[in-house]
Amino acid sequence: MKITKAQSQENRARIVETASALFRERGYDGVSVADLMLAAGLTHGGFYKHFESKAELMAEATEHGLAAKMHDYQGVDMQGFVNSYLSREHRDGRGDGCTLAALSGDAARQLPTVQAAFESGISSMLAAIERGSTTEAVTRPAARAQAIGLFAQMVGAVVLSRACSDDSPLSDEILAVCRAQILAALALRSPAEDRKASKKRRSKPAAA
Repeated sequence: MKITKAQSQENRARIVETASALFRERGYDGVSVADLMLAAGLTHGGFYKHFESKAELMAEATEHGLAAKMHDYQGVDMQGFVNSYLSREHRDGRGDGCTLAALSGDAARQLPTVQAAFESGISSMLAAIERGSTTEAVTRPAARAQAIGLFAQMVGAVVLSRACSDDSPLSDEILAVCRAQILAALALRSPAEDRKASKKRRSKPAAA
């Protein structure tokens, strides 16, 4: 039975979304076309009706993952962004996490189309961080340098924490230390500090 144009577009979108999650979870080389189509609930042969090659899908899935995560972070302030990014939940949720933290190492060995998607995503993320952390007293070059330094540390922290075993104290330590350093640099507080401040306010006696 011939499928409609709308169904074809829906199938393509499903392939891209499924690939985006699987690539983040397993790496580009850890997902075959057969594995991907099975996970998407489609036939293996149908893949080439939508994409000329796996490399074409890799680039599109990368763009999709980066755009989706940028959308998730819209409306989140810098404190919330840092605390969420450098959390155990993000560390453990590779398939639903940041593409840059999950696949930047793989991108270095991929085709220019995939690397171009990463470069665009990195630029967008840096611009968002720069907007969110800049004060009027900071010059544009200084704000740009700070954004690069902070985000490079954040991505590196997630990569190193994931390289440790799931129950590794070192993994938690890496996230905690980098989170505290970045929040201190931005004059913000960690979740633990927020809880302590809230507890202190509750315990403070009311003025007579």
